[in-house]
Amino acid sequence: MTRLRLVLPLLLALPACERLSEIGRAPALAPVTSPTAAPGYQPVSMPMPAPQAPTHGGNSLWRPGSRTFLRDQRAASVGDLITVLVSIQDTAQLQNTTEREREGTDTMGLPRLLGLESSLTRLLPNTIDPSALVQTNGAQTTSGVGTMRRTETVTLRLAATVTQTLPNGNLVVSGRQQVRVNHELRDLTVTGVIRPQDIASDNTVKHDRLAEARIAYGGRGTLSDVQAPRYGQQILDTILPF
Repeated sequence: MTRLRLVLPLLLALPACERLSEIGRAPALAPVTSPTAAPGYQPVSMPMPAPQAPTHGGNSLWRPGSRTFLRDQRAASVGDLITVLVSIQDTAQLQNTTEREREGTDTMGLPRLLGLESSLTRLLPNTIDPSALVQTNGAQTTSGVGTMRRTETVTLRLAATVTQTLPNGNLVVSGRQQVRVNHELRDLTVTGVIRPQDIASDNTVKHDRLAEARIAYGGRGTLSDVQAPRYGQQILDTILPF
């Protein structure tokens, strides 16, 4: 228990020490690395169709599986780049009203039980009625009103890298973009699976064409610090039961 009391303040102080080291400096950009080298990277495994033997057409200028006579410049292999168009316009409005009221009265007695009821009167003479040993009354009233309105708009273009080619020809793409403006760092990550048919002629693909899409847009810096609650408040919000 003593060790816990000594270690806990140190653990709570680690994030603060990291933030103190960045005072007076803009948030550092992450180094450019391979997406497959990330600590949480895992190859994608999805249901695949049975492989089919390739067919060859004799005396034909058309190559099976080719989308053009000329060399296709669109992403098709591991390491190729593709531009992901992120255009999210999400609007939601939810309103909920709940009212509950309950009243209850319970009475329990023990007028006869193998003669044991006489023992109660001997122990507590003139103060107990075996026919009404327990009597409870309760009343509960609950009223709640909740309203949520949310409007989100994100429009970005992001270059992603093909990290894996699945057996059916689909491509696994992963991209990350960081923009730092006036001590505020904005971070955008996109990961998903696309079909080669969904890639436009200018080597772009819309975000709604990504299967298993994971799109994260956030930031850190001076503005984010003002908007985020303090560490102590976050801890209290987590552990306090009321």
